[in-house]
Amino acid sequence: MNTIRYWTMLAAFVAAALAVAADVAVAEEQDPAQRRAELVATLMSDATPDAEKAITCKRLAIYGDHEAVPALAPLLADERLASWALIALEAIPGPEADAALREAMGKLEGRQLIGVINSTGVRRDPKAVEALASRLSDADAEVASAAAASLGHIGDAAATAALEQALAKVPAAVRSAVAEGCVLCAERLLAEGKREEAAKLYDKVRGADVPKQRVIEATRGAILARQADGGPLLAELLESDDRAMFALGLQTARELAGREATQALVTAMDQATPDRRALIVFALADCDDPAVLPAMLEAAQSGAQPVRIAAVGMLSRVGNTSCVPVLLDIALQEDEEVVNAAKKALEELPGAEVDADLAARLSKAEGAMRLVLVELAGRRRIAAAVPALLKAADDTDAGVRAAALIALGSAAGPGDLAVLISRVVTPKEGDDVQAAVHALRAASIRMPDREATATQLTAAMAKAPLPAKVAILEILGAMGGPKALATVAAAAKDPNPELQDAASRLLGDWMSVDAAPVLMDLAKTPGAKYQIRSLRGYIRLVRQFTVPDPERVAMCRAALDAATRDDERALVLEVMERYPSLDMLKLAVDAGKTPVLKNDAARVALSIAQKLGGGTVDVQTLLAQIGQDPIQLEIVKAEYGVNGKLKDVTAVVRRSARNLPLIVLPSSSYNTAFGGDPAPGVVKELRIQYKMDGKTGEATFPENATILLPVPK
Repeated sequence: MNTIRYWTMLAAFVAAALAVAADVAVAEEQDPAQRRAELVATLMSDATPDAEKAITCKRLAIYGDHEAVPALAPLLADERLASWALIALEAIPGPEADAALREAMGKLEGRQLIGVINSTGVRRDPKAVEALASRLSDADAEVASAAAASLGHIGDAAATAALEQALAKVPAAVRSAVAEGCVLCAERLLAEGKREEAAKLYDKVRGADVPKQRVIEATRGAILARQADGGPLLAELLESDDRAMFALGLQTARELAGREATQALVTAMDQATPDRRALIVFALADCDDPAVLPAMLEAAQSGAQPVRIAAVGMLSRVGNTSCVPVLLDIALQEDEEVVNAAKKALEELPGAEVDADLAARLSKAEGAMRLVLVELAGRRRIAAAVPALLKAADDTDAGVRAAALIALGSAAGPGDLAVLISRVVTPKEGDDVQAAVHALRAASIRMPDREATATQLTAAMAKAPLPAKVAILEILGAMGGPKALATVAAAAKDPNPELQDAASRLLGDWMSVDAAPVLMDLAKTPGAKYQIRSLRGYIRLVRQFTVPDPERVAMCRAALDAATRDDERALVLEVMERYPSLDMLKLAVDAGKTPVLKNDAARVALSIAQKLGGGTVDVQTLLAQIGQDPIQLEIVKAEYGVNGKLKDVTAVVRRSARNLPLIVLPSSSYNTAFGGDPAPGVVKELRIQYKMDGKTGEATFPENATILLPVPK
């Protein structure tokens, strides 16, 4: 078939396929018998184009029955329509379709024959076994291979026997397909519970001169078929120098599971290299067998580092309380990576009984073990360990005290908060302050009742020294909430400059708009040291948080009124430009009436107007209110695109131009406004030639930019 004809037919087939969805909707309203009759008539008509016949075959896969088979069968010899006919014949129920395929198998050759053979296998027609078996010796290796695969899918006793007999006889080019067919038959036997027959068939494939992939497939099956008796064969795989066979052993061990798999893995681990031992450890963890845990514990305690780290990590999955002593011993060793793995495993080891075990050990521990247990009590948030942690917080060793305080931050409950507050307000040792603050912060953020916690912290500030007050303010800032905000707001007006500094800084970083009134109050307070910081914090809230448009406009207006410097005014204008709306445009117009803001407000107003697109208001009228004098503007020419792909958009730009330098298009998207994209996937630009008050000018704008024409010189 020549290339032009091929692509023409393909295009026709694609066009026909696009009609399927609509056809289904129509067909659902018709009588099924009538629909089938229409489709068969279409298929048998000499006037029907190939493309339509192809899609008709596809429809018959849904609506066809035995009456459609006579119309489909002749198409199996048509190289253009054979594959489409097979789609229908594979799906149509009943013996008629099977018979049509068997008949065609005796008449066809080449690709059409292979297609019929494949479809026979899909239908698993037992009456086709004899014909397929005869094709195993076909001179065409592809035909013979297809027959072998189909026999494997049929998988009955006759198909199995044919494949077994052919395995040692067929040429090398076909042997892989025959072996694959045998494996498929063996899988069916295994699924039917015929394990001995399956194992024998798998063994025949393993012993045949077939590609390695077939040996791998058969070996896996042979082990699974033998179940408990497959252990020795699994052990061979795990001891094999061949990487593929070793990987197969790991995979099959996971599937086999049980004591046999565990024993094979443990035995192999004794002789394996360190990198393989680590992989065996991972496979062991997937075996559901009580013997796994002792093997994992042994691997965790000795040997190469990668193996120990792997085994220790797996203990968090397969371990229980019995692992605690071993993991604690490992956590005291010198290898940092192994130690960290042990601590992580102890942290993740499941069960309340593990918490109880660790808490009991902590109450009696000393030295390095005590430090490890303190750390774990914090990591696991063991409430039962809090009394021992409180005792450790008074230890003579500064390291133990610090670790205990950090752990209390994670484990302490609401009833223990007062102790942590006292460690911050009246520390027993100066070295403990940093750890105490860290603990109090962590605990306060965790507390279920935020407001009650904030009230408790606020009360503690009354008698606290200045450093502690600042620390508590920092914690309240991290917590947030109404009570925390009120306390920080009060501190911002405290006579002490350090409290003012800390509080105003925290308010500037507050993570809710609730702080806005407080910040605005500070920004307007005469003589306040941190007015600018407060105003900037207020502007940040307007910019970053979701608020209703009217509220945002009101906040921007308030910020403009409070601003005394150009820097803050510029920040407010940037917020206004970021959130365009009609009310924001009106605010920009109002701001433009202030001489110091006129130019910047005009620019922002123009930008907002461009984004609004002029569809809701007469933006030209609003812009005129900020002193944009009317001009005489003539658009000479406008082009949009890139070099070589330019679109003349003069008419659109002329319709959008008024008597101001701003041109508001029908849409903020150039592609939409100009009726399409002249160069998809490429950044484009708009070039405008114009006359402004009689002077000639030219300007270029990046795609979707605000169109503000400069005054010609």
